[in-house]
Amino acid sequence: MATNTNTSTTTSVSTTTNVNAGPRAGTSANTGATAAPAAVPTTGAGADPAGGSPRLDLAKTAPKVFRALIGFDTAAREGLDPALVELIQIRASHLNHCAYCLHLHTNDARRAGESEDRLHMVPVWREARHFFTDRERAALALTEAVTLVADGGVPDDVYARAAEVFDDRELAHVLALILTINTWNRVALATAKVAGTDPR
Repeated sequence: MATNTNTSTTTSVSTTTNVNAGPRAGTSANTGATAAPAAVPTTGAGADPAGGSPRLDLAKTAPKVFRALIGFDTAAREGLDPALVELIQIRASHLNHCAYCLHLHTNDARRAGESEDRLHMVPVWREARHFFTDRERAALALTEAVTLVADGGVPDDVYARAAEVFDDRELAHVLALILTINTWNRVALATAKVAGTDPR
């Protein structure tokens, strides 16, 4: 299981589809509506954080791979509450220290109507349980366990709790979404995407 990290957070959604390195969601936050397809920003290659040459732009250099990632992301979020989608993406981005994705998803969440209180409480959700529903808490715990899987796997109790509050199809989509945001975080970090450069 994860330990809490620092940073603000939220849940969100949007509706464009682009190509470059970050995932995204798409409708209003606490509605229970199906999450919209991922909208991926187009910002070009990232700068080397050490000040070296720009890094590759995965969308341009491996477009087939990039489109496959977008398709995976879109399929994963199908049928999930948009607010839940963003909570998962925000928490994983905290744990992976992905400033690009964190900035993207917290802003998307704000635009979709997520409250500042909940955004700020995501990193410390266990100490602020009353801000989140049972399903959200179960998803956050599963997100932490899967994201930090090398630290001890996914504990039986964490998985069992998620299986109690989600049916099999929902749980499969929650798990798939956790896998996609972890992939997007790694794409953004490996290609040195800069937080705040998304054109939206």
